Amino acid sequence: MDKGALSFEKKEVKFRLDENSKPEGVYFKIGMAANHLIEEFMLLANKSVAAFIGRAKDGEPTGNTFVYRIHDDPDPTKLQDLGAFVRQFGHEIRLGNKKTITQSLNKMLTEVRNTPEANMIETLTIRTMSKAKYTTQNIGHYGLAFDYYTHFTSPIRRYPDVMVHRLLEHYLEGGKSPHFGTYEEVCERSSEREKAASNAERASIKYMQAVFLEKHVGQTFAGVISGVTEWGVFVELADNYCEGMIRIRDFRDDYYTYDSKNYCLSGERKGRKIQLGDAMTILVKNVDLERKQIDF
Repeated sequence: MDKGALSFEKKEVKFRLDENSKPEGVYFKIGMAANHLIEEFMLLANKSVAAFIGRAKDGEPTGNTFVYRIHDDPDPTKLQDLGAFVRQFGHEIRLGNKKTITQSLNKMLTEVRNTPEANMIETLTIRTMSKAKYTTQNIGHYGLAFDYYTHFTSPIRRYPDVMVHRLLEHYLEGGKSPHFGTYEEVCERSSEREKAASNAERASIKYMQAVFLEKHVGQTFAGVISGVTEWGVFVELADNYCEGMIRIRDFRDDYYTYDSKNYCLSGERKGRKIQLGDAMTILVKNVDLERKQIDF
């Protein structure tokens, strides 16, 4: 962090299952000190291998073909929008050079920790960031503040790691740099499949949340608005972290329109604003398992 790395504490959703493998509870998995220690070792290994292949003794790039894990700078416009939103909660994001922005983001993420809006603000901050990907063209890793980074530590579950192991062995045996073309194609394919896997993981979580809430239809829960769209608002429940939607047509007190700049719905007659972070009491109205859809 001192060198400009971002520090996210994004919680991982887990389910307690009954004897029939049906969810009977939902909770966040929180990393312990030992988890963070192992993660640091893995980051160091990944960074060291990438620098060993990609950086010459004089500090300049070697030009050797290699598989990097890169992360581009965040979009300035998205950062400004995020800053405008978190200002409503009393936080400030200072724009400037990379280190200034990162320090400001880390300060904000530390301040919101253990607050009702913490998960929502962390999610929005992550969405502000560029997507990390695999490529042979190194530009560094913004989120980790590394000039050289790769994925080396998990060849049993990631094909890019297998390529990295093979290239490392090739160079250690004195091999010349192979043509980058084939490697770049595989990098693009790997990035695409990683995105598909992430989508599948999110879909599986949505399905399990729907299964869990199916037996709670008709019950009320406290929640906080976690997303706003032109179709309605998403609400994350405080007790179980499940997320469902209240459709814009179901708000009966006014006619609402979507304000994308301020992440809110605005009532045309009464002027009421329904925005990210607002606390709400909701009724679980309907659950559609096939669509993995929860309606409040």
